[in-house]
Amino acid sequence: MRLQLHILLATLASCSILSGTLAYKPVVILHGILSGPESMTFLVREIEKLHPGTVVYNCDKFSGWYSLENAWRQVDQVRDYLNEVGKLHPEGIIVLGYSQGGLLARAAIQSLPNHNVKTFISLSSPQAGQYGTSFLHLIFPDLAAKTAFELFYSRVGQHTSVGGYWNDPHEQDLYMKYSEFLPLINNEKVTSNSTSFKMGMVRLDKLVMIGGPNDDVITPWQSSHFSYYDENLDVIPFYQRKFFTDDSIGIRTLQEADKLIIVVKPHVHHLAWHTRQDVIHEVIMPYLD
Repeated sequence: MRLQLHILLATLASCSILSGTLAYKPVVILHGILSGPESMTFLVREIEKLHPGTVVYNCDKFSGWYSLENAWRQVDQVRDYLNEVGKLHPEGIIVLGYSQGGLLARAAIQSLPNHNVKTFISLSSPQAGQYGTSFLHLIFPDLAAKTAFELFYSRVGQHTSVGGYWNDPHEQDLYMKYSEFLPLINNEKVTSNSTSFKMGMVRLDKLVMIGGPNDDVITPWQSSHFSYYDENLDVIPFYQRKFFTDDSIGIRTLQEADKLIIVVKPHVHHLAWHTRQDVIHEVIMPYLD
């Protein structure tokens, strides 16, 4: 349902809150790459069934092939969308982003230092980047991971969303030089926005990071928890990475305040996080309060 159609529901929800009949915060959902809001319909229905009265915004921005557009262009519109929804719900909102949508949602939240997002749920999202053939072949069937940097770390490649978060552990100099998205939102590159990017994260009441070893798309799967490969393709836990020890984007601050929740769920394929009822009930619903 489009944002405009939710205004009446938001008004009714506000009345219900005042009368004490609604306990759940509104939820904004962002779909993944090469899909659209229809792919999140089952999740929406489960939320509405288990939490009656919840206003759910199933964002319809950048569906299908449009999801491959430049990451910052998408973030700009997602940011405005979250800002508009947030104004409708001064009591605070919950944002859930799936796959690429989780990364774009995070960047949008970071770009809104005065947001009222209370909980951000990252559902199997490449928060530390992506480097893997399985994911790549969904979009570029003939491209190999070991040579993908030649495309993504170029002017043309940076026009694609994937290029913005392709993180080749063997080509870190090129990643830092040419990547225009992930190194910025992770404050690996210091910019005029670095402070506000951190403050946007620290403002959260709860950051929920969900992923699992059988995802088979996000590579490494631990990227969903901000962990990532070193040059030897050994996965370095997030709490040992420089961005955490330096507290560059506030993840350490959130952890020390008991606001960081890491969820590891095995035996869940990437396409099942939002389509399997048992998974939704176990790893998503507990955080929609």
